[in-house]
Amino acid sequence: MKLHSDPASALNTVTAYGDGYVEVNRVRFEHAVVFGPEGDIVAWPVASFEDVDTSAMEYLERPAAPSQPEVVLIGTGARQRFLSPSLLRPLLKAGVGVEMMDTLAASRTYNILMAEGRRVVAALIPA
Repeated sequence: MKLHSDPASALNTVTAYGDGYVEVNRVRFEHAVVFGPEGDIVAWPVASFEDVDTSAMEYLERPAAPSQPEVVLIGTGARQRFLSPSLLRPLLKAGVGVEMMDTLAASRTYNILMAEGRRVVAALIPA
């Protein structure tokens, strides 16, 4: 599915999503990624939702963003799933909101929050 973007924008934008991939800034990624509006798009070392563990969550505690995010959106693949509260505790203790949703919904939500100028980080697992 193609998502609309502002081609003049210098901010990281999800431009498409489909089976087995996420596209950011018109670059296709067939692995999980973590990114904020500015900065690098980095590989997230998980192949599926089941791989999200303490080590993977540490990537979100120091995301590719210039400042601490207000919220981290976790795209859990083809369907919405929920992580154990113990995995979320470090982010929540730091005052960072965490939302889990299917990856398509997380992609759309990221684009909206990014366009509003919010400090958001997306961690997306392709379906």
